[in-house]
Amino acid sequence: MDKIWNELYEAAKAVQNEKRISEYVTCGEVGAAILSKSGKIYTGVCIDTCSTLGICAERNAVFNMITNGETEIDKVLAILPDESSGAPCGACRELMVQLMPENYKDIEIMLDMSSGKTVTLGEITPEWWI
Repeated sequence: MDKIWNELYEAAKAVQNEKRISEYVTCGEVGAAILSKSGKIYTGVCIDTCSTLGICAERNAVFNMITNGETEIDKVLAILPDESSGAPCGACRELMVQLMPENYKDIEIMLDMSSGKTVTLGEITPEWWI
């Protein structure tokens, strides 16, 4: 497996720290790492609330990347609570598509770290609604 996937896994694992912030907010159950086109790694964690104000780890990592002046994603990896990896939800996919409408299909996503199985965002989001 490509060395960068291990780096992304370690970066996501480093921020994944499940905790209760208040009786209404938890965070860190999922950690994510994004490799930008420039080669920098950005991380984020999920933040869950008792309403719809929370955010997924992948979107949090994307916003971290944007905050730091970058807008192009190369690779995405999320670590779930059981330490497996998986595909981003629909909201996360939609954000990545809107961020990179001309070349979102090339974003590589780690589906299963244990087997090294990856897909592209284009494979799991073949047709955009706009």
